[in-house]
Amino acid sequence: MRTANRVASLLLATALLLGGAAAAVQALLLTLHRPTPFDTSGWLDALSGTRWRDPTVRAVAGGALLLGLAILVAQLRRWTPVRLRADERDGWYLHRRCVERRLADAASAVPGVRRARVRVRRRGGQWRPRVRATGDPAARAEIEFAVHQELRHLTAPRPARIDVRLLPRRRPA
Repeated sequence: MRTANRVASLLLATALLLGGAAAAVQALLLTLHRPTPFDTSGWLDALSGTRWRDPTVRAVAGGALLLGLAILVAQLRRWTPVRLRADERDGWYLHRRCVERRLADAASAVPGVRRARVRVRRRGGQWRPRVRATGDPAARAEIEFAVHQELRHLTAPRPARIDVRLLPRRRPA
């Protein structure tokens, strides 16, 4: 989302800069009674003759309203963080995807577990790993231990709990 915000800000700033420069040049030339690059009578007549009842005006206003609401909702939505704070004291961060990959590898290394996926969420300063894997449900304690060990290797804050969801292995027919 950070990249989308920067691109949108750049486009908006460019449009405002170009529009402001064109308006300033137009006003200066009109003040000096010189010929202007833009025809002022045409758009002035068009704008003064336009009424709210016109379907084009309502369509443009509705589209602008919907676009504004979509941008507002996108800005207010809580996005998944890219970085996770490793330690409150030293200011180190870890990339969330790398942490998830390492925790998934640690869970997959447990005997009897296959295809482990991990999602890490953050609540305040606490991490909440959520492990989903295919394997023997009796391996839950071993998976939790392996994930705790990997988190200790990463010097991550100790999670209050680790959510482990094990699906039984499908048997071939």
